[in-house]
Amino acid sequence: MALPSDFTLLQVIPELETGGAEQSTIDIAQAVVRAGGTSLVATRGGRMTARLISDGARLAQMPVQTKNPLVMLGNAARLVALIRQEKVSIVHARSRAPAFSALWAAHATRTPFVATYHGVYKAQSGLKRWYNAVMTRGDLVIANSDYTRDHVLAEHGVDPGKVVTIPRGVDFDRFNPSFVTPNRIEALRAGWGLPPNDPRVKILLAGRLTRIKGHLTIIEAARRMAAEGRSDFVILFAGDDQGRTGYADELQQAITEAGLQEAVRIVGHCDDMPAAYLLADLALLPTTVPESFGRAAVEPQAMCRPVIASNHGGVTETVVDGLTGWLVPPGEPEAWAAAIARAVDIGPGKRMEMGHAGQKRARQLYSAEAMCAATLAAYERVLEGRA
Repeated sequence: MALPSDFTLLQVIPELETGGAEQSTIDIAQAVVRAGGTSLVATRGGRMTARLISDGARLAQMPVQTKNPLVMLGNAARLVALIRQEKVSIVHARSRAPAFSALWAAHATRTPFVATYHGVYKAQSGLKRWYNAVMTRGDLVIANSDYTRDHVLAEHGVDPGKVVTIPRGVDFDRFNPSFVTPNRIEALRAGWGLPPNDPRVKILLAGRLTRIKGHLTIIEAARRMAAEGRSDFVILFAGDDQGRTGYADELQQAITEAGLQEAVRIVGHCDDMPAAYLLADLALLPTTVPESFGRAAVEPQAMCRPVIASNHGGVTETVVDGLTGWLVPPGEPEAWAAAIARAVDIGPGKRMEMGHAGQKRARQLYSAEAMCAATLAAYERVLEGRA
């Protein structure tokens, strides 16, 4: 069974600012348009909406990011009207709060409901477990890694046949070293205040400035390396603080107090991540809590860069220790200092060898095309089941 000619997908996500769930939303919207269908995305909006629209999808702007029950009821009514007006074929929710409105609207209109479990949501109480379980109450649950799927099955007791693993995909046309021009790299280098012939090994930690990303672990690791007399590295924190200025200030204070102003830099949001990874010699993903998938571990591998990542969560599926990078205990600065020092000391030849191994594996397992094809096949399965 193929998608019907009049297929219309409605995805619901809080915002389209930055992140893995947001990128997957864009990718699937584009895939549906390419397949001849109609793509709608209900969201508050954000900097990625321009790309969504340029890809041929349509924006339905509404405050679906809210957790206010009254506004959620209003969102449900808006979604019901949208589903009926656009003759939506499937509703696909990508976050818990908007999933309540989306599920209500799907039930009211008898529309199939799919949800992607993008994160491993912890539940300390029965109420929180009930809240999280909204993602499992539809026709199909998509888990973004086997780690996430195992969590869903253990946490919610869902029928295993109702939960499918579809790893996030990387756009290998965008994340292709051959397509990045030297001037893009130089523009970043200048914008980040790095000298043209800086001999230091450049290490990139890409991700939102939130505590769980492990920046403080890396600052302490860098302090230990500097205390040993090392000055052959520079660590770059590239990411948006998303209004968390207090945490950004805390990071800057920690950098200053450790005397690391030259060794660790907060460079802010980056729109050109392919160039950022090529500017770097290796990438870090030191999350203190498990990532459900960890796109920031796959994208640098696509750009031929080895990765040092925390040894937990979905990242253990995407980084092969000793082959495409290194896995390190989370939150242990001494272990991270040793791992970074090892990656610096092996030299550019060995790092490039590991980078090529990572690129080959990423292309085999994590293409955006494979993710989109598997997701569209999941939609076909749901429609067939309803028929």
